[in-house]
Formats: sequence, structure tokens, C-alpha cells
Amino acid sequence: MPNVSPAGPPMAASPLTVAVLEIDAYASTLGWDQPARLFALVDTARLRAQEPGLATQLGLDDAASTTASLTPIEQEELPAGTALDDFLGTIAWPDAVAGCAMTVERLMLPPSAEASVPEGLGDEQLSQWVAKHPDRQEVRMTVAVLRDGARESAVRLREKDSPTEVLTGAGLVPGLAEALAATFES
Repeated sequence: MPNVSPAGPPMAASPLTVAVLEIDAYASTLGWDQPARLFALVDTARLRAQEPGLATQLGLDDAASTTASLTPIEQEELPAGTALDDFLGTIAWPDAVAGCAMTVERLMLPPSAEASVPEGLGDEQLSQWVAKHPDRQEVRMTVAVLRDGARESAVRLREKDSPTEVLTGAGLVPGLAEALAATFES
């Protein structure tokens, strides 16, 4: 069952959940078949105090304009042709960044289909096999981590592309969460 109501995130949602759902909603306005997107998560009050010009540019100059305590700031586009793992291994965040998030689109198979994966396929062959599988699902995953280890994810199926059908949970995409958390290790 989804953790999102038509009116927005649940009232008891953590700041990280609110940020993940805000990023998911933003990504949904861009449509499908988009490249991966990376976001810095910054403390909204700190941003207003230390970077008032940027806060104004982001529409955060009025304390009443937002109740979110984390502000996602989209980073530059990921370099074309670079593997996601390789790219994430090059990132180092300044201290002002409280966390980071990423949206990626992938094809997924239900667990029942995993037993039928042919042995010995390379990455490219496996991708082609999954792309042709009749039970494949297109998903957009938004994963966020904070420096303190907190994690949150949102998953949206293309066939159920609605804000009321977004699934949230800390452990939905553990591999990407681990990769994002590693960007904070010195």
C-alpha cells in the first residue's frame, strides 16, 4: 500500500521522506525516459541564513513559503557514457550538504522471473534479455541518504504513474542507497 495521499506526504513524514517525495514529484513533471539526476540536500534554514541570494532564487526567501527542512538542489547533468557507479565514486560533498538524492529509471523483473535468467550473460546481454521479458516493469527510483545514515526511497511504476501509487520505504533500493552513502565517506 502506498504511503502517499493525494494531498501530499503523510503529516508525520520525516524531512527526508518529504524531500524524496518532492524530488519524485519534480521528476514526474519531466516525464519518463529521463537521465539519472543527482541532488544535494541542504538544510533549508541554513541555506536561507548563509546563501540568501540562492534561497531567493529557489523561492525560499520567505520562511512561510516552505515548511520543508531539507531543500533538494539539482546538480549538473551526469556525464554521458559514464557508469553510475564510476560517477558516484568521483563525488565529494562540501560540509554544507546534509545529504544527497538520485532519481534513476530502470527495468525490473518480479522475483518470479529471476529464476528464468539465463546463465553466463554479460551486463549488456542481461539488459537486453530483461528489456525483452514480458513481465518487465519500468520504474523510477528516487533514493536519498543523509550524512547521519538515514535513508529513504520512493518507487514509481510507469504503468501506475500517479502520486497516490508511489511506494516509500528506507530499504526499497539498498544498492543505490549504499552507493550514495559512500559519497560521504572521506
